[in-house]
Amino acid sequence: MAQGHTVLSNGTRPQWILEGDIKTCFDKISHPWLLSHIPMDKTILNTWLKAGYMDKSLLYPTEDGTPQGGIISPVLAKMALDGLERILRKKYPNSGARALKGKNQQVNLVRSCDDFMITGSSKEVLEQEVKPLVTAFLWERGLELSEEKTSITHIEEGFDFLGQNVRKYNGPFLTRPSKKNVKAFLTDSRKVMRDNKSATAYWWIATLNPKIRGWANFHRHASAKKTYVHVDTAIFKALWRWARRRHPKKGKQWVQDRYFGSIGNQNWRFFGTAKDKDGKTIRNWLCLASATPITRYTKIKGECNPYDPKWELYLETRLGVKMEQTLRGKRRLMSLWKEQGGICPVCTKPITHVTGWHNHHIVYKALGGSDSAENRILIHPNCHKQVHATGLTVSKPRPVKAGTQAQPRALFHA
Repeated sequence: MAQGHTVLSNGTRPQWILEGDIKTCFDKISHPWLLSHIPMDKTILNTWLKAGYMDKSLLYPTEDGTPQGGIISPVLAKMALDGLERILRKKYPNSGARALKGKNQQVNLVRSCDDFMITGSSKEVLEQEVKPLVTAFLWERGLELSEEKTSITHIEEGFDFLGQNVRKYNGPFLTRPSKKNVKAFLTDSRKVMRDNKSATAYWWIATLNPKIRGWANFHRHASAKKTYVHVDTAIFKALWRWARRRHPKKGKQWVQDRYFGSIGNQNWRFFGTAKDKDGKTIRNWLCLASATPITRYTKIKGECNPYDPKWELYLETRLGVKMEQTLRGKRRLMSLWKEQGGICPVCTKPITHVTGWHNHHIVYKALGGSDSAENRILIHPNCHKQVHATGLTVSKPRPVKAGTQAQPRALFHA
């Protein structure tokens, strides 16, 4: 979506978009083409392609295509479609002498796996020149465009791409969660409530929170704040109806006190209670999509190679920025992460937003440990399980001199 914003946001950018949809991409991709062009061991590739798939204890052969959901399938699909941008750029250069002579038709490709869009200066260019070129490119690989789902749209009309609506609103260019995507998410959330009417509020929150966080994080780079509020309101109304139906003889105030509370200056926050292993009451709160901060995504440089040592500094700097954005507003966690140099002291591997982290108490609270920063350290979730399962003791990393980078090692012992 960041690339789409780059090629469409400027006022002088292309105004027409070809929305491409490949008909049964994973099912029809040509095995001979893959074996001839994919740069890997042909015996292993052929074994993968012919392995088949299991469904309800039955083995089905794969004579064409790659099993959708297979580990290698997305990579093969991406590699099969590589080269389309090179062909388009060769015919429609956006720089150089040919572009200056009026041949720049503002043709750009934006692709994510088998979903793609192509921009153009006019509808005629996309319909009469670009589309036939794409059709020929796909035919060589055993693929074809879906005529029903492939369309050419003006940017001011807007279109849906990767779950988001892309459109210009009298000048400003915005990407927002699409109506179909929002409807599908709310339908799924309401289905959970409808199918589990007798479940406790605590169970509902434990089930809905991962869904809400995952959906909100997917759209956090778009202009989604108003949509987040709309989703929060819709879920609140559904929960209020459930609570009233669950206690038909109770008044509104009783229902409010039973299921809705306040956190800081936020009222009407849905919560559920349960008992922990010690018999103490614990409270779990429903998260809000609107609590997810909107962050602008910074594209990675196209020529960056994670296996080339010269890009190490660039990638480390980029990783550090991501971590700071993830931990924004949580000063204590940020301090701990920086104190450790971003390294887990158990396995000595980086702690990132992908790996996740757990906030570990060096001296267990049950043994008198406090919540202060001196008694806490960040470690990976799996490492945390190992520490507790094997009784390991984790120590703070040693302080380092100013100007040097902390390099924590295995700072634990049995």
